[in-house]
Amino acid sequence: MTAPSSPDQPWPVRTVARKVADWIGRLGEVWVEGQVAQLSRRGSATVFLTLRDTAADLSVPVTCPRDVAERPGAALTEGARVLVRARPDYYVARGSFSLRATEIRAVGLGELLARIERIRTLLAAEGLFDVHRKRPLPFAPAVVGLVTGKGSAAERDVLVTARRRWPAVRFVVRHCTVQGPSAAEEVVEALQRLDRDPEVEVIVLARGGGSVEDLLPFSDEGLVRAVAACRTPVVTGVGHETDTTLVDHAADVRAATPTDAAHRVVPEIGEQRRLVDGLRARARALVTARVEQQERWLESVRSRPSLAEPGRLLAGLGDEVAALRSRATRTLTHRVDLAVRDLEHARARVASLSPQATLDRGYALVQTTDGALVRAPEEVADGQALLVRVAGGRIPVRVDRQDGQP
Repeated sequence: MTAPSSPDQPWPVRTVARKVADWIGRLGEVWVEGQVAQLSRRGSATVFLTLRDTAADLSVPVTCPRDVAERPGAALTEGARVLVRARPDYYVARGSFSLRATEIRAVGLGELLARIERIRTLLAAEGLFDVHRKRPLPFAPAVVGLVTGKGSAAERDVLVTARRRWPAVRFVVRHCTVQGPSAAEEVVEALQRLDRDPEVEVIVLARGGGSVEDLLPFSDEGLVRAVAACRTPVVTGVGHETDTTLVDHAADVRAATPTDAAHRVVPEIGEQRRLVDGLRARARALVTARVEQQERWLESVRSRPSLAEPGRLLAGLGDEVAALRSRATRTLTHRVDLAVRDLEHARARVASLSPQATLDRGYALVQTTDGALVRAPEEVADGQALLVRVAGGRIPVRVDRQDGQP
């Protein structure tokens, strides 16, 4: 970092020039509107012009490639008002400031841009640009549809880049006009043909950079609606990174350039191989670690006495089982004996309390012929037949009352 300047430590001219160049370089690309004051082609590949401010006595030199200056619709003549997209540049050797233009547009595009904005607002209100409509792209499509100009740099960029990244990919290319009045209709037709092809898994719309007029077909309302209606995912790679058309908003993925579109639709085979190798190595390490862990566990189990010498565990168990069996036999026998004695006692008590025992001692029971016991004399009538039950059996009798006594 350069120390601050002072009267004692002034900066040399080169330091000041370098700092100015660095500061201007950080400004980045800008859009400038002005009037062409001087124009010089000089027969070379570079065109030099002076861009003058229309409201002040200020001007700035501009350089651009010849193809930019001679692009149709640029209207690059002295006195013309233009819009210039350029990067500020400070030439340190001469201490001069200039703009390096990458695009020149004739003023008058305001109406065109306003119309595009009105279409954009209308389609956005219908939900054609909503994020939830965006579909994910297939990981490694076998067949990719490509809509582009025949023999264009965009076609070459997409095909070469995609096949280098994923050699197995196959393209179905539909050539069409990508600039001019009929371009939008041709692009829609090519897009719909690819969308009807059951083998096509993703469709790429590719076109190189250009002015707003050049890219106007890709802001056509009909094309935008066709892209939104596609059943197949659509990737747009139209223009340069700074170019944005309405079809970019409706597409499932917007790529900055045709080359970037190729990067989006297919994976890079080397990267995928490295990923697979990494996953294999990880799986191998996990399986190896698991097997080693189980081997250690098995070895620890096998070393336990119960498995190493199982006979030792059974050595003293026979005597223990015999002792338990003898103890169980004694206990069960004792309990059976007690139960037998208790049963005999209960039988003796029941026998002593039974009516039969009473009869055996000389007592008798008097019953009526229907079996009812007679407990008092008044319960029977004179001449009534009765049964007298004694120990040896039953004796039929009849009541014979004398002097009122039975």
